Amino acid sequence: MMEEMAKVIRCDNQGWVTVEVQVKNACNHCDNSESCGTSAVSKAFSPKVQEFSIPSDTHYEPGEILRLGLPESVILKAAALVYLMPLLGLFIGAMLASLISHQMGVISSDLFVIPFALVGAFLFWRLAKTKARQMETLSQPIILSHLGHSI
Repeated sequence: MMEEMAKVIRCDNQGWVTVEVQVKNACNHCDNSESCGTSAVSKAFSPKVQEFSIPSDTHYEPGEILRLGLPESVILKAAALVYLMPLLGLFIGAMLASLISHQMGVISSDLFVIPFALVGAFLFWRLAKTKARQMETLSQPIILSHLGHSI
């Protein structure tokens, strides 16, 4: 279970809690390193705070800290979608174009195969993006514990 701390922003009467999560960088140096080129890109394009709502049976006050959990299987499925699906599309597009060019007797098959491979990668990327959106709506983090107010 992947865990993250979140601060309660608001809690409504329909059973939803809106929380705010501080986005962390992978190497943890982007916040304090001025000479890193990746930190400049990270500061320019990535949001520092993410806000979303999760279902809850308990009423929480704004400012309280919650520990949220998300199963690792969701993260692994998302990584497989993002990385493996376009690669699979690239290979399928290249194989299809290679078979077609062989059947047609095309002399220079590379100029025929490359566009098909790129189109296959793009189509599978679009498919993966659609599946990722569906997975995002189906997988909600759960509240593991209530940690009280922050200091």
